[in-house]
Amino acid sequence: MAMATSPSPKKVLLPIVAGTEPIEASIPIDILRRAGAGVTVASAGDALLVEIMYGVKILADELLADCAAASYDLIVLPGGVPGAANLGGCATLEGILRKHVEKGGLYAAICAAPPLALASWGLLDGHKATGHPWFVEKFPPEVTAVDANVVVDGNAVTGTGPATSMEFALALVEQLYGKEKVEQITKLMVRFLINSIVSSNCEVAALFSSAALPYSAMFFVVV
Repeated sequence: MAMATSPSPKKVLLPIVAGTEPIEASIPIDILRRAGAGVTVASAGDALLVEIMYGVKILADELLADCAAASYDLIVLPGGVPGAANLGGCATLEGILRKHVEKGGLYAAICAAPPLALASWGLLDGHKATGHPWFVEKFPPEVTAVDANVVVDGNAVTGTGPATSMEFALALVEQLYGKEKVEQITKLMVRFLINSIVSSNCEVAALFSSAALPYSAMFFVVV
């Protein structure tokens, strides 16, 4: 009698480049791996060690050029300045994304990457999408800009920026695995406690409102 085998983990590709936003890369990597996904961090440059924003350095798993022949369940683009534009100018990444989208694959981007990468390649045409408020005006007329932290429209998932990276990452988990998996991994976090504190304290709520925060500010705790 053949032994039952565990299903293969979902495969995720997350490219990074000079100028990538650290929070928008690290949180999706963390949350997706907690959910059980195999996340490949790929350098869109010519070296595995990539210096992203604020002097942060990430050692990628592979070069993006070596990922072109592989298939993925999800491709996630972090934003950043000039990281989003650098990803948008990467012909290798564009080719990988186009092939992935043609096959009906799930794809996502956050911050400046929805307008400067996905939309620039026409991969958000006919979709509702969001992005960082500083960059939503870059969406072409074919894209319907939505004022929301995270937008899921078909196989495209978009998010606004660093402070919503957790919500964005959990939305990706839900798309890959369902709501039950989201509930499983959030039980190990104190996200629910912070939501309670913020909602019950007007001064804290005002402090952590989007209007009061700079571009890269966010507030979350994990255990």
